[in-house]
Amino acid sequence: MRAFLLAMILASVPLGTAAQDAALTALTTADETRGWEAVGRIDIGRSAFCTGALISPSLVLTAAHCLYDQSSGVRHDPADFKFLAGWRNGRAVAYRGVTRAVSHPDYIYEGRDRMDRVAYDLALLELDQPIRLPSVQPFEIGTDPMQGDTVGIVSYALDRSDAPSLQKACEVLGRQPGILVMTCSVDFGSSGAPIFSIRDGVPTIVSVVSAKAEMDSKPVALGTEMTQPLAELRAAFAAEERTFKKVTPGFGIQLSTASKAGGAKFLRP
Repeated sequence: MRAFLLAMILASVPLGTAAQDAALTALTTADETRGWEAVGRIDIGRSAFCTGALISPSLVLTAAHCLYDQSSGVRHDPADFKFLAGWRNGRAVAYRGVTRAVSHPDYIYEGRDRMDRVAYDLALLELDQPIRLPSVQPFEIGTDPMQGDTVGIVSYALDRSDAPSLQKACEVLGRQPGILVMTCSVDFGSSGAPIFSIRDGVPTIVSVVSAKAEMDSKPVALGTEMTQPLAELRAAFAAEERTFKKVTPGFGIQLSTASKAGGAKFLRP
């Protein structure tokens, strides 16, 4: 079923244009990372990580499947997450814990290879303290890109976990309802990485990396369309926040079960 769906997404879209994509560039110096400090590594316990980006001083946008242990399907406790803004060569611009993790209301974790979950694969992490630094500016949200548009990505991954990498130009190959198919280079750890539209030098987030896949032995990245799903996620986040405020002081709410983190695999980069 997965291969059939992927074939439907890509059947009418040639991959020949991928050769024109810009290569990944490691951002290893202060000058190279300037302007990208709001992208960070999300450490999950001691054994896994994803990528995320600030969209406000206290909110990190990432992929919903990052909230779950890939082996057990159990949801991680928010205390398991640490956001390392601008993580580079063993240091971050800012270190924050997470107090809440909210996934899209229609996202249900049913295994790491469920293609039909990509359309809802969004989550928000609320930081324990806002990041208010001149060098760390949250990103704005842009409009959904169209087939043929050029986008870029900043991400961490398994073989480049100590510094972010930038791919300035990859292509949107096609669209399926709720899903974007792109030539961006992703790997394990890239889950939740922001996909950017860059216009007049200003990046805006237009998608989030959900999965990687292959077509004719050529890699593609799958991302979530943002406009409607993010609005729904924001509404769910606000509704849960109101619930939190109504809780009697002294009584906590456990939203998830603490578990040992596991890496996101297969098609979950």
